[in-house]
Amino acid sequence: MGITVNRKNSFFKPKLDRVLARRFLLPQERAKKIVNRVLGMSDDQKLALITQILRNYARRHRSILNVLEKNFNLMDNTFKELNLDKRKLTDIEKMLIGSYFTMEYSIEAAAYFNPSIILSPDQTQTQEGEKRVILSFRAVGEGHLSSIVFRTAIIDKNLDIHLDEVGILLDKPKHIKNHRYKKQEFLDKLFQLHKAEGEIVDVIKNKFPDTFTYDELIRYVKEIRGENELSPDNEILMQQILWVASSHYEISYSLDTSISERVIFPISDTEKNGIEDARFVRFVNDQGKVTYYATYTAYDGHSILPKLLSTKDFVNFKIQPINGKIANKGAALFPRKIKGRYAMLCRVDGENSYIAYSDSINNWHEDVILIAEPEYSWEFIQVGNCGSPLETDKGWLVITHAVGPMREYVLSALLLDLENPTKVIGKLKEPLLFATEEERNGYVPNVLYSCGQIIHNNQLILPYAYSDHESTYATICLDELLNALLASPD
Repeated sequence: MGITVNRKNSFFKPKLDRVLARRFLLPQERAKKIVNRVLGMSDDQKLALITQILRNYARRHRSILNVLEKNFNLMDNTFKELNLDKRKLTDIEKMLIGSYFTMEYSIEAAAYFNPSIILSPDQTQTQEGEKRVILSFRAVGEGHLSSIVFRTAIIDKNLDIHLDEVGILLDKPKHIKNHRYKKQEFLDKLFQLHKAEGEIVDVIKNKFPDTFTYDELIRYVKEIRGENELSPDNEILMQQILWVASSHYEISYSLDTSISERVIFPISDTEKNGIEDARFVRFVNDQGKVTYYATYTAYDGHSILPKLLSTKDFVNFKIQPINGKIANKGAALFPRKIKGRYAMLCRVDGENSYIAYSDSINNWHEDVILIAEPEYSWEFIQVGNCGSPLETDKGWLVITHAVGPMREYVLSALLLDLENPTKVIGKLKEPLLFATEEERNGYVPNVLYSCGQIIHNNQLILPYAYSDHESTYATICLDELLNALLASPD
């Protein structure tokens, strides 16, 4: 094949001491018993215990007292049933009660995989031949709950990646629901997920104005429930309305955090079981302005929902669902418009690779176009992309994944025409990268996967995960890869 793949002896590993403090939920009857037990302690015992808790946990969190206070304040129903006035409790009692309903969650404990890499918006203090980059990873903790985490690094002229120091005081974002929904877009998404019919459709259409906020939507749902006798199916539809609405939100982080301390943790109901496989891309619009987008899969334990994340600074993020015909895993946005339109790689049937076009970045209602399907034995099960296409003077370079016998995932490549990316002008006849003996073992054996690459100093920088366990990277001479692709049959 004439392609030299240089596996770097550099590994991106999880840090088990990176923990979030989350609410620990317990049944109401048990919660009441715990509150009474805490209040039954002597003052000396309470002081000794809160001193021990602060000694053991304060250094692991930005403000453990704020966390304990927040979780204490979420227990109003418990105090109401106990007929207790929580305002009369001492600060120590409040913090102690909060501590019994708080737990630490190690975000990277189970796996650290499916990396993506982009050029950082901050290119200051770099030397000749260097670039500052941001890597994203899918981090998995207890209960197989996935989140997005970041690392910053310098890639030097020798193609070595030097990670910046990793912060351990993780920051949960401020959650903002200030999205204004457009009626028709919202209803299109709703009825795509829930096939409603009959009078309830007219009721909903008449109730909703042309645009509305999340708080207004909650009020409309409450009014519909109060004004109509709903069937079980229509009651499910009301829940579906709130489910769809919760998928739009914004988050922001404190400016005094490092990027590695900002965790995008599942917030909405649509992703309560995980945020999977974010594919980041540096998108340049027609005016030359840059926005960083990521397509990812939200999972609620039953259904998946493709979503779009956007940011300009990696401090403030906007999240919204992707509507239309690409509702499956593996969507990847092109880094610029093509002939005035957005373009997206996707895999709508779970088996083949497609391209979709749209005038709107989150609404994709036109028919998708097939570009690749299983052809060789190592891809008979499925083919798909491994992130957004990379623009070269020879065409759009797409790193792909394929699944063959024994559910073995390998990496390969396609080359698409620059002006008409529905046209495949090159495809490797052999895998570009497959798991070595050392990479075969892990949480999911025999799997190589990537969610995004960059070109640096005429080299392809290809971060990848092995066996859904840890991540590393390889470098490949761009000219060698493009020549091999162009030498392959159309």
